[in-house]
Amino acid sequence: MAGGRTNSPSLRELNNGVTTLDIVLIDPKGPQLHIPVNPSEITIQREKDIETITILNRGEVDFPSGEKVKQITFSSFFPKEYDGQYCRYPEIPDPQEAMNQLTAWNASKTPVRLIITDTIINAMVLVTAHTSKFKGGEPGDVYFDLTCRVWREVKVRTAAESVIQSEQLDAQNIAAIERPDTRPVPSTVVIKPGDTLWTIAKLQLGDGGRWRDIYQLNKDAIGPDPGIIQSGVELVMPA
Repeated sequence: MAGGRTNSPSLRELNNGVTTLDIVLIDPKGPQLHIPVNPSEITIQREKDIETITILNRGEVDFPSGEKVKQITFSSFFPKEYDGQYCRYPEIPDPQEAMNQLTAWNASKTPVRLIITDTIINAMVLVTAHTSKFKGGEPGDVYFDLTCRVWREVKVRTAAESVIQSEQLDAQNIAAIERPDTRPVPSTVVIKPGDTLWTIAKLQLGDGGRWRDIYQLNKDAIGPDPGIIQSGVELVMPA
């Protein structure tokens, strides 16, 4: 490995063609970040919230009061230069710009979507903590630890708003029964740097194996080689 890199061998092994795992953070407002180097492990922490009460002559008694918010943590690094031994895609982000984006999400009060392919993780999360580290002998590389907590949206409605919403839903259900609309909704996706047909199929259709369907619909735009796609090209998604 060039430059005397000292990162953990497990990071290199995990990303040397062994897995199709991809980690993507997507902001509904537009920005997205595709983690270039897979972590050696991803931790999902689940806890039950316990309320402890002291009862006379019996001592402390625990009462479960619900499930705590799930927490997802992993560590990796943003390399300054691309290396095919461990980078998931060639057009890697600038390390400092990537860290600035994580910092912006950490400061924001709105959630982003975290998708980790080949796992059950596809949820809106808050970026609750991240730390960055710089190592001697690896100029420009930025190591980081990231913590995300699954977002739970809470909506408070007045009694009047609840009645109105119920009436609207009833009207919509009746209309749907009387006039069902079976027409497929067209969808398009603009290719971004680092995208592949497999990752687009996984993120948009939930199945990376459907990249062939995307290719068949967009042969003229992509060209003869489905492994080479150009950023900025608009692709039509299968129904």
